Amino acid sequence: MSSIAEIPRMKATTLTVMATRGEDQELVYQTASTLSGLNTAIHGSTAGRVLPCFGWHPWFSHQIVDDSVASSNTEAASKTEQKMAHYRKVLTPCPDSVFVSALPDPKPLSQLISETRSRLNEYPNALVGEIGLDRAFRLPNSWKSQEIKNRDTSMTPGSREGRALSPYKVQPEHQKAILKAQLLLAGELQRPVSMWSGHEKKVPSRRERQRRRSVAGAHAESEGEDEGGNTTPASSALPLPFPPRICMHSYSGPAEPLRQFLRPSNPSDVYFSFSTVINLNGPSAQKVKEVIKSLPDDRVLIESDLHTAGPEMDDLLEQVARQVCELRGWTLHQGVQQLAENWKRFVYG
Repeated sequence: MSSIAEIPRMKATTLTVMATRGEDQELVYQTASTLSGLNTAIHGSTAGRVLPCFGWHPWFSHQIVDDSVASSNTEAASKTEQKMAHYRKVLTPCPDSVFVSALPDPKPLSQLISETRSRLNEYPNALVGEIGLDRAFRLPNSWKSQEIKNRDTSMTPGSREGRALSPYKVQPEHQKAILKAQLLLAGELQRPVSMWSGHEKKVPSRRERQRRRSVAGAHAESEGEDEGGNTTPASSALPLPFPPRICMHSYSGPAEPLRQFLRPSNPSDVYFSFSTVINLNGPSAQKVKEVIKSLPDDRVLIESDLHTAGPEMDDLLEQVARQVCELRGWTLHQGVQQLAENWKRFVYG
C-alpha cells in the first residue's frame, strides 16, 4: 500500500490489482475508489488507473468456514471451541491449540461471498481473483516477538513476511469448496476469473456450420441451436455456474495440457499470463518458453507479479513483453498491440 502513490506516474495505463486475503479486500476497494478520478479511455469506455479484483487466495482459505455445510453442536460450543474445531478440521496434520490460538477467528463463507458480490456490483468491470488451489504450500509459523519488533511496516499485514513455515497444510477439499463458491459467484455475475463439466458448448459439425451460413448468415452465427433445432440466444439472462473467461496466472505447467484448456467445447475462454519473475527465470524457464510458443496469439497475457507499484513494475512489464515478442516472432509494435488487445478482450469480453 505504501507504493500506491506511484500509480499515477506509471507508464502502465491500467493496473489489474488482486486481493488475496482478508486484510486487503477493503484496501483494493479503497485504492480503486481513490484513483477512480484518474480515468483513461479503454475499449470504448472509461476505465480507472486501477481495475480491482476481489478474491480469496488458497493460502488463506483456512481462514474461511464453509457454513454451507451443516455442523452439529455449533450453537452449544463456545467461540473458542468452534475456532479450534474448524482449524483441526481443515488443516493437516491436526494442529495443536497453541498454533490455532495465534490464527485469526475464521470468517463464514457466506459473508465472504456476500461482501465480494457487493464490491463486484459496485465495480461492473471488476474481476474475481486471485483464487485457485495450491496443494504444496504450508502455513507460516506464528509470529515471534522479535519478528514483530523487526517487521517492515510498509508491508500490508497478513502475509508470510519471511516467517519459517509450519508443517500444516489446508485440506484440498476445503480449498476446493472455497474456490467453487467464488467460481459460482463469477458465473452468477459473469466476471472473468475451471469448472465446465456438464456445461460444454455444443460444437456444430461442418454440415451444421454450412447449413447455418446458407440459411441465416451472420445472424445464425450469433445464436446457438439445441439438438431439436430450436434457436437460443448465445447469452442468457440466467446466472451460469462458470466464469466467461479465466486467466491462468503465471502459468508454469507443461505445454501438453494446453489442448484441454483450449477445446472449443469449453464454455470459458482460458488465457495464460506470464511474468519474468515467476516464469522466465530459473530451471523451468525453457518449459515455459515452449508453452508461450505453443499458444494461440489471442490467449497470451503478461504480468509483473510484483507487489509494489512504480518504475520497477513498469520495467518488469516491458521486460516480459520483449521476451514474449521474441519467443513468438512478433515485432515489438505488433506484439504490444496484440497483448493489449488480449487484455482488453479478457477483461471486457
